[in-house]
Amino acid sequence: MAELASITRDGHVATVRFLRPEKHNAFNRELAAAVAGLLDDAEKDAGVHCVVLVGSGSAFSAGADMTEAVTGIDNSGRSDGMASTIMRVARFPKPVVGCINGNAYGGGALLAITCDIRIAAETAAFRFPGAAYGLVVGGSQLPRIVGTPKAKELLYTGRVVGADEALSIGLVNAVVAAEGVEMAAMAMAQQIAGNSLEALVATKRTVDRATEVDEAIRIEAESNAALRASPEHHARFRAAAERVAGRGEPKA
Repeated sequence: MAELASITRDGHVATVRFLRPEKHNAFNRELAAAVAGLLDDAEKDAGVHCVVLVGSGSAFSAGADMTEAVTGIDNSGRSDGMASTIMRVARFPKPVVGCINGNAYGGGALLAITCDIRIAAETAAFRFPGAAYGLVVGGSQLPRIVGTPKAKELLYTGRVVGADEALSIGLVNAVVAAEGVEMAAMAMAQQIAGNSLEALVATKRTVDRATEVDEAIRIEAESNAALRASPEHHARFRAAAERVAGRGEPKA
């Protein structure tokens, strides 16, 4: 089986890379398990002070693997391995920099905003289509990042947000040329990683508690667990998967 994720070290920075470029890094169970395992290793390694998440190919992540999700609906009910990835990143105690090298849609957008900092390529774009699928995707994170009114707009409409707009509303910290995005993300991560690990962990815990994001993430996860069992979500998700298959684009 082909390797689905990799981890490399550069000083105190570990880079976790998603390796499903032919699927725009859509998360199936195997990729979710691989990323979780690498994050477990990075958390245990005292030499890692900061982690960078990045996609391979032209996308950061298209979200959940729609083919696998629809098969789950047909067989035993909808499950979402990507939800476990989001929760693993949300619980990760060290700083996480998202290198948004391309489109981040659906669960991929949620994964991006679960990172502490986002450095985006000028070709990157975000979309939070949860409402169209009968889910909540980003409701726990977006308000503290872009403000409540803008968060509701993006969540209610599910429209695409390009890199320039993402920068203007605070969705990303910086936008750089596509060919330099990994270098820029690494530079940010190295600057962070030069500081005290204990202080970084305590700072992240304090800021997350100050914004009450931990409780919001829990509520969103519980809401989606119930929504994924609903017939409306199954019908909406199946219809979306059929539209995507018709366009030949594995987006969630």
